[in-house]
Amino acid sequence: MPAKKELSAKQRDELLGILQKRFEANTKLHRGIKWDDVEKRLKSHPAKLASLQQMENTGGEPDVIGVDKKSGEVLFCDCSAESPEGRRSFCYDREAFDARKGVKPEGAAVEMAEFIGVELLTEEQYFDLQKLGEFDLKTSSWLATPADVRKLGGALFGDRRFGRVFIYHNGVQSFYAARGFRGLLRV
Repeated sequence: MPAKKELSAKQRDELLGILQKRFEANTKLHRGIKWDDVEKRLKSHPAKLASLQQMENTGGEPDVIGVDKKSGEVLFCDCSAESPEGRRSFCYDREAFDARKGVKPEGAAVEMAEFIGVELLTEEQYFDLQKLGEFDLKTSSWLATPADVRKLGGALFGDRRFGRVFIYHNGVQSFYAARGFRGLLRV
């Protein structure tokens, strides 16, 4: 089923209200950014609002974490304390999902990210997010994996344990109830 690309006026207003309230409650995530500027960008990109709604619906609690210095795009990320609940028990990608014998995961992280319209966080983006707060203390999140690692059947994930951020590897077919993925959306 394709993702809905535009929200109704009521859905848009409700989502904007949620995002504004979260934005105002978490100013440490986006110092120097004004809500009015974010709202203007959102209203001019209705498909991005639909992606944010999907992030919200799956437990991501998306919030602004910065502005891309080159493009000027506002960066939204899943800022839920733990990996979004509605995106856990996923293997890494569709190829891994299809190759898995026996018990199947709920889905595939790369495929779901494309469906929602977000990017998986890179290692660098994950470390940057962790500088803004403490995330994935009990869960872990799949990360965008370099092609050479994926070609060998592996994928990266990260979490925070013992006061440190760790990046690990696992087979692409693996899935765990406590592993999901965080998305990054450029608006």
